[in-house]
Amino acid sequence: MSEKKPSVLFLSSHDSVRGQMAAALLRHHAGDRYEVNSAGLAPNEVHPLTKAVLKEAGVDVTGLEPTRISHFLARAVVHYAIIVCEDGPGCPRMYPFATRTLRWPFENPSALDPSHHDHPAAFRALRDRLDAKVRDWLKEQKRVASKPRAELGDHGRSILQTGV
Repeated sequence: MSEKKPSVLFLSSHDSVRGQMAAALLRHHAGDRYEVNSAGLAPNEVHPLTKAVLKEAGVDVTGLEPTRISHFLARAVVHYAIIVCEDGPGCPRMYPFATRTLRWPFENPSALDPSHHDHPAAFRALRDRLDAKVRDWLKEQKRVASKPRAELGDHGRSILQTGV
């Protein structure tokens, strides 16, 4: 019998930039180990620069589609809900059914004026910061999973209970 992969749900306001990037990057680095999705409170179309900067980095953008949070509520097991927007209006504050909720607040580069000359650079910078955060999180998951249970504490035991 195969074990189900732990699920990660990236949450943001519109699921058009930050959540999409984070999900694509986690799938790129560890899609074989995690079930990865993203969702927003008020989804918009995926921003074209989101796809462009991911492609530049060799990340597959097939299937990137915005999804409403309600699509997952009480319908899917979520081990990790990771909120990637900054606190404020429109940003989810929690995900009620997740085993663990994490906050990775990142600015939304789509809020910049598109005529601003640094607009594509802002999307690249977000991609690179999210990539570093995803890689660090994966290293932490691996480190916790390799420790003896007695040394883990509550946080580590909850990670192991999710099957990581």
